[in-house]
Amino acid sequence: MQASPLFMPDGVTAMPDSAASRRTPRRRKFDIVLYGASGFVGRQTVAYLAAHARTLALGLRWGLAGRNPDKLAQARKAAGPGASEAAIIVAPADDAQALARLARSASVVLNTAGPFALSGSALVQACVDSGTHYVDITGETPWVRQMIDRHHAQAAQMRTRIIPCCGFDSVPSDLGAWMLMQAMQQRHGVPCVDVKAAFTLRGGVNGGTLASALNLWDSGSAQALADPFLLDPEGAGSHDVRAHADPVLPVFNGDFQAWLGPFVMGPINTRVVRRSAALLGYGANFHYQEYQRVGGGLVAGAAALSLSAGMRVSKAALGLSPVRRLAARLMPGPGEGPSRERMDQGWFRCELVGRSATGQRVRARIEDQGDPGNRATTKMVCEAALALLGDTQELPGGAGHGGVLTPASGLGGALVQRLRQAGMTLQVED
Repeated sequence: MQASPLFMPDGVTAMPDSAASRRTPRRRKFDIVLYGASGFVGRQTVAYLAAHARTLALGLRWGLAGRNPDKLAQARKAAGPGASEAAIIVAPADDAQALARLARSASVVLNTAGPFALSGSALVQACVDSGTHYVDITGETPWVRQMIDRHHAQAAQMRTRIIPCCGFDSVPSDLGAWMLMQAMQQRHGVPCVDVKAAFTLRGGVNGGTLASALNLWDSGSAQALADPFLLDPEGAGSHDVRAHADPVLPVFNGDFQAWLGPFVMGPINTRVVRRSAALLGYGANFHYQEYQRVGGGLVAGAAALSLSAGMRVSKAALGLSPVRRLAARLMPGPGEGPSRERMDQGWFRCELVGRSATGQRVRARIEDQGDPGNRATTKMVCEAALALLGDTQELPGGAGHGGVLTPASGLGGALVQRLRQAGMTLQVED
């Protein structure tokens, strides 16, 4: 199922693992630098790593980076004694020299500063130039497409992993599909040709997420979201766009015994999973789609219909600049988000079903307590960054692998294991 360790997507040839592993890079000044550490999710990443910094075998040497040193110091203080050793690094998003120094000092950069299309491109450039691994929480797939076009080949040649979309966009979807492919191969010796995911969740929206979404429309990039294969590698092959189009109407699905409606994050997550499918060789006939689970019965059917209609109206409304300006005034601003109590009460559940061409079926479940867009996202991206500090031979493709990747193609089982150890359920059902 998986591509050869010597195969690099988009036609790039990597150094064999044996040669790459003989080159042991010196340990850099920092293991991880958190960029955007004073933002809403950024402050949570500081607290998360502060709680784990002293549990690592060699201790964590880390820094907090951003534009405002006073706000960074406040974030460090708020995280408690575990963050006291984190350095403060001033590096505005438009200061290329400061970003280059930051990237050269770090083994891994973790970026939470959105909108990424406005503030992330120079940082990714610095990481690629410095051979520094990078993860973020973006869901801005048009921007990710730009990063692929600009940096994939160089990152692959330098064996550097640039891995966007490591939050709730799109870890559950991507790892869930990957787990089902693994399970189908192990149990039946054949791949999945179809995977469906159904989400239920409770959570809130932070100002950074809203700003990223509004910028997609303000910049004109939202039109690119209509391409179901937006993130596929060049030369990945032709596809029937209609067969992979985002759902717009509710359906009753027998595998879930429930009414399913369109999922607001589906146009993001499906593109990431399809890139993983191309990079890891799931097969030319692989199909992935995801939904929001509403429930069974006639009432749930009516609710699914209302959900579908509401999403279509919302999408049309966001195309109007006055509506976007009003939304920006009424919704949380950058640095703001749900209360601690509301985040504690949040949760998510992702159920997945995979089928083979001959009818075998496998199921998986991914779930966790805590607001998915904030608490779960923090856990996912921090564990992704920590996974990159481990033995690279345990990561997909080994030490010779790099490029602009996805959670599954860049982290795979290493991230699955870390998230399980962190208390998240990622389970293939019997």
